[in-house]
Amino acid sequence: MLLKELNRGKCKTYLVACERDQLAVLIDPVRDYIDRYLAMLAYLGLKLQAVIDTHTHADHRTACFELSDLTGATVLMHRNAPAPRIDRHVSDGDTMALGSLTLRFLATPGHTPDSISIVAGDAVFTGDTLLIRGTGRADVTGADAGAQYDSILEKLFALPDQTVVLPAHDYRGNTASTIGEERRLNPRLAGQTRASYVALMAQLQLPLPDRIQEVLQPNQTALDDDALSFPTLAQLNEVRQIPPRVLSELLAGQFAPRVVDVREDSEFHGQLGHLPGAILIPLRELAGRVAELGVGREAPVVVVCRSGVRSSTAAAILTSLGFEDVSNLKGGMLAWNDLGLPVEHA
Repeated sequence: MLLKELNRGKCKTYLVACERDQLAVLIDPVRDYIDRYLAMLAYLGLKLQAVIDTHTHADHRTACFELSDLTGATVLMHRNAPAPRIDRHVSDGDTMALGSLTLRFLATPGHTPDSISIVAGDAVFTGDTLLIRGTGRADVTGADAGAQYDSILEKLFALPDQTVVLPAHDYRGNTASTIGEERRLNPRLAGQTRASYVALMAQLQLPLPDRIQEVLQPNQTALDDDALSFPTLAQLNEVRQIPPRVLSELLAGQFAPRVVDVREDSEFHGQLGHLPGAILIPLRELAGRVAELGVGREAPVVVVCRSGVRSSTAAAILTSLGFEDVSNLKGGMLAWNDLGLPVEHA
């Protein structure tokens, strides 16, 4: 296994390759360094098989979609990842062959709902779930400190002590640690109970990432900010969330809301299907096609996407355009399908 960290900075991008078959993956690529990645692949004579984000990043733009366009590489993320254009969604325990190597994916939510860690040989790429002598923050982008603690204790700390820990970020100049070292020496985890960890993380009160407004929603939607005027985080926080079962009951009633699906056409007609009676208006086109909703701005509207993230953006946009009764389907089509509620595919 060939392994290199390519950024040499606080944000880490890892190249993992099978030297026998000259196949590679890039883990957590940063858009600012695309030229560097392509040059390194060419220098080493490697074919890029896949690009993987361990989670939806809030501090830098992902390079996954551009690298896929340039090389044909598969884009891979967790099942809960909100963005479109992901070619393969993985769940806990899934594997991927990389020539003679096998990558094994662990669902490690907490920092974000779509966080994964990747085991390759005697190393584990932990994203922002577990850092060297620290852990990723648990206060933005749907974070859950309790789930993060469970992910670390039950998934990562279950790996052999000698497993090398390679995180997506480091702010102290560290390059690697081991599971055994982190279990013994990580100050956020050693000796902590779940309750004390949750309390500790709640007390941190960290400032928001410097670039969160300019990178988070573009990463969630795979759209550039010049393609869409994104709402502010404050506007997103005001979006009303409606659980799937509540929406199902409303749709069966006399005064059913208008359901607007803001995914791409391939998603609308894809594996998850769509709600009966939903109309499709992709997020990037929503502001210019509101007349197609066919209802007045006082009528109830529910917006839907894959995981409830892009549709939160859409709901905030509709509210800013004067729609008075807009809700977001909490958890999106993933949650709807998980409950076995009716869908259409045609």
